[in-house]
Parts: sequence; structure tokens; C-alpha cells
Amino acid sequence: MNLPIKRILWVDDEIDLLKPHLLFLRDRGYHVDAITNGDDALVLIERHDYDLLLLDEQMPGRSGLEILDLVRKANLRTRVVMVTKSEEDHTMKEAIGRRADDYLLKPVSPLQVLSAVTRVLEGSSIRQEHIAKDFAKNFPGLTQRLQTAKTERDFAESYIELTEWHVRLEYSNEPGLLGTVQALLADLRKDFGCWLMTEYPQWMGGVKEGRPLLSVDVVKQYLAPNVGGSSVMFIVLDCLRMDQWKVIAPLLVPYFEMEESYHYSILPTATPYCRNAIFSGMFPDEMVKKYPEQANDMKNDSPSLNQYEKQFLLDQLKREGLGNKSVHYHKIWAVEEGNKFQNRIKDYIQQDILALVVNFVDILAHKSSQTEILKEMVPDESGYRTAVKSWLEHSWLLQVLKQLSASGFTVVMTSDHGSIRVQRSVMVSADRAASSGVRYKYGRNLNTSDKNAIVIKDPETFRLPVFGPQPSYIFAKDDCFFIYPNQAHKYQAQLKNSFQHGGVSMEEMLVPIAVMKSRGS
Repeated sequence: MNLPIKRILWVDDEIDLLKPHLLFLRDRGYHVDAITNGDDALVLIERHDYDLLLLDEQMPGRSGLEILDLVRKANLRTRVVMVTKSEEDHTMKEAIGRRADDYLLKPVSPLQVLSAVTRVLEGSSIRQEHIAKDFAKNFPGLTQRLQTAKTERDFAESYIELTEWHVRLEYSNEPGLLGTVQALLADLRKDFGCWLMTEYPQWMGGVKEGRPLLSVDVVKQYLAPNVGGSSVMFIVLDCLRMDQWKVIAPLLVPYFEMEESYHYSILPTATPYCRNAIFSGMFPDEMVKKYPEQANDMKNDSPSLNQYEKQFLLDQLKREGLGNKSVHYHKIWAVEEGNKFQNRIKDYIQQDILALVVNFVDILAHKSSQTEILKEMVPDESGYRTAVKSWLEHSWLLQVLKQLSASGFTVVMTSDHGSIRVQRSVMVSADRAASSGVRYKYGRNLNTSDKNAIVIKDPETFRLPVFGPQPSYIFAKDDCFFIYPNQAHKYQAQLKNSFQHGGVSMEEMLVPIAVMKSRGS
């Protein structure tokens, strides 16, 4: 199908001198009208839908900037390139400030004009086409790496590469290629689930050599070494996925130099386990032995399963020889509390360590299965990424990070776990005392299909707490979620396509971590 010819209007009081430029554009397939003054240009703009205006800034009568103002006030989507003889900075800033799409300085060659026209009118489609070609070129090597993944690094690097392609292809208008990446992610998820069940007990065996960085290592390996040279902010964005990090990281680049890495969340990928493991530096079995109050809360499935995080952190810092450092811990559940924190940031920046837990991303995941409006806003991974990016762009947190950068802070940012969009329901039978998780459960007499879940009868092998006689855990694999036989249809409809965590998948377990050094004021 032939695309419609792009229409250009060139407005310049010396248009007769630009005939070579007009012919050059027409030879490249553009329809170009030419006019010598702003008033006549406005008449033509009302009659025709132009894709692009080339506006001379200095003309008798209405100037190019005045025409630009009128075009923008009319909410016309026409793209505008200003052309001027002025070399003064303020003229360029005026044009950009009034939403010109590009800027050319006279004298211009036909090739310079074509370059600007191409950037403005064709840039997006060229970038999309390049992404598609780039993916096709890399596809054979990518599939080969996926098929031969054998180590934690192989799986991590393959997942991160697929995540980056998913983000890039979202903008390429190539749904077929995006579907290919999603299929590769599904294959990787299955392979990872099978591989992990052999490797994970070895990770839990107490020997650090050969195992990846886990939740229990984050403070020791990333926070502690950065304490001393400058004040440090330690941020845990609850439930942040790797793909979401990829779209919010560019927002932070103007303020910080970043070193990006990852760690693996422990199982289950649920806040009471992996976030407490981050703050305590302990696996769940040793944590409940040292802190009986935490054990009691977890045994009774208390709603306050993370109320001891500050104490956990202080105790861990003391073990790392940092007990003399001043620490402020803050957990933020709502925007009002975030705004209060921002308003008081000057009171907190005198501390050696600021520890901040932010629950927005996790709340968005859970609420999206309960609210029809959020279901429409967050229908898939792309919508979830967009919502998280939009939140940070307009959030109190970004303002806090800007202030910390100006104050010379180092920021260590990570998450406790990610989430996965669940698709397939799996029936579970259990007694009344079983926990209520959608992707993991613990209790007595748990029974489900081994095909879709990992059933653990020996919790000690997985460094999990033992609560009561005959304890067992089950973790959902792939994109499954657990439901009970009673009211099954209700919960299938409610939970399908929602984002959940607690189970075994790359999306839940591979967590971003970044050390961000201030670029200064």
C-alpha cells in the first residue's frame, strides 16, 4: 500500500532564492507549497492539512514566531521547523520554547533542509524500522543463547536482553515481533523453573561460591561499602520489575552516574520473606529463630509482616561495623506521606544513612486486579511500565532524588521482588490454616498438580520456616495462580491477567539494583 504524500508549506519572503531547495524536496517525493508572507500562509494552513511548516523567522508583517504561536494556539498537529538568519541564542530558545520541532540557521543547503525534514517527519518510522531490523539480525544469536543457558548468569543475561527488546519493540509498531519476544520469555521461564529446582537448594546450602547475589547479600555487598564517603540513601521500591527499571532509569541519568546490576530474590518472592531478608541479611529460617516476634507474625499470617525492618537493618549494620552511623528509616504507603517526606528532606539529609521503602508499585499491582479502571490502565506489561514511569515522572520521589543529587548523596536503589502477569488457574486443596497467597502457600495437607507448581515437603532444604507439624510450601510455576474449588469462577475472572508475586519466574526473581553517584548541583 502506498503511503500518502507528505505536504510541506515553506514560508519565506525570499522564497524565489530557494527554488533549488524546493525542487530538491519535490524530487524526494514531498508535495511542497511556497509562500512569501505569514498572512497568506495562514490562509493556506486553513485550507490544507500540512504535515510540516518551514517558517522563516524574520519576514515583513507577521514573523515566523508569530505564525508559530497562532498554529500552536489552534492546536494544530502540524510540525514546524524554524529557519532564521539570527545566530543569537535567545532566538533559538524562543523557537524551542514555543514548541518548534527543529531549528535551522541560514544559509542552508538543500541537504540540510532534507535532513531536518526527514528527522521531523520520518524519524519515528525510521527508528521503528531500524529496531525491527536490529532484532531480526540478533534473533539467531539470541535464541542460541536461550537454548544453551546453564548458569545463573546465562539466565539473567538472557532475561535482561529479552526485557530490553520488549521495551524497545513496544515503540516499533511491530506487534508480531513483540509477540515473538513474549514467546521467548515464556520458553525461558519454563527452562528457568526446571533449572532452578536443582540449583536453588545448593544456593541455600551455606556456600556463597558459585551462587548469585541474593536478597540476604544486598546490604552487605551494596549498601555497606558505600557508607562513609558520602551520605547514602537506600531505596527499596517494592515489586519493581526489571523492565520497569529500564524505563525509569533514563529519568535519573541527568542527576546520577549509575552502575546497574541485579540480584535474585529468595523464595517465596513475597514481601515477608525477601524484603525482610534484605533488611536482616538472614534467610527466613534463621530470621525467625533470632526474632521470635517475626516468627509469630508469619505463623499467624499477620497483616503486619514487615514491621521490624528498621530493627533488622540496624542489627545488620552493627554486624557490618556500621553501628555508629546515624540512620533514618521511613516506609511510605501513600502520596500524602511521600509529600511529607519530601517537605522534611532537609531534616533527614544530615543522617549517614536514609532507608526508604516505597510501596506504590506493589499497591498498583494488587489494586489492578480489584478495580475496573486500573484493569484498563494496566492491562499488560506495557501498560504497567507506562503507569510506573508516569508515576515517577510526577512523583515526590523524583523531587527527593533531585535534592539528594544536589546534596552529594549516593543512592542505592533496588527492589525486593518483581511480579508476573498470571494467566492460568491451578486448583489447590488445603486445610483452613493454609496461607492465602495467590502464587505461594504454606500449611498442612497442601495438594496441587506438580506440573504447574513446586511442592516442598522439606522446608529446611529451602531455608524456609517450619510452622507446625507436617509443614509444606507450594510455589506456582510459569504464569499460574492458585485458586480453591469453592467460588473458583469468581477468582478466575478476578485474578486472570493481574500481576502477582510469590512464585518462581524470572519476572519475579531477577531484581534490578543500581548504585547511583551524584552528579552534583
